[in-house]
Amino acid sequence: MAPTVEISIKRTVRRQQLREMVPLADSTIYEMEQRGEFPRRFALSPRCVVWDLAEVETWLAARRSTPIARAQSPDVRQRRSRPVRGPGLAQTTASKAG
Repeated sequence: MAPTVEISIKRTVRRQQLREMVPLADSTIYEMEQRGEFPRRFALSPRCVVWDLAEVETWLAARRSTPIARAQSPDVRQRRSRPVRGPGLAQTTASKAG
């Protein structure tokens, strides 16, 4: 009797299924793939790309266990267009418009 060889078939997810699992924009996922921060996609056919489900689930588990520092809020007072006025300045434009 021949020894049985167990063949594991990797499950894959297509783009729509990935969007349901990972709520990031396609462009963000692509940029993270290029930087090596997200599992790489691979092509099944010229028009079909998929991701390895196990790799995506491992990535999600790693993200869940490691806190990510939030980006700093921008200083809106330094904007060139429509800068935020300081608290001491009155709304003079509203009184001039009336």
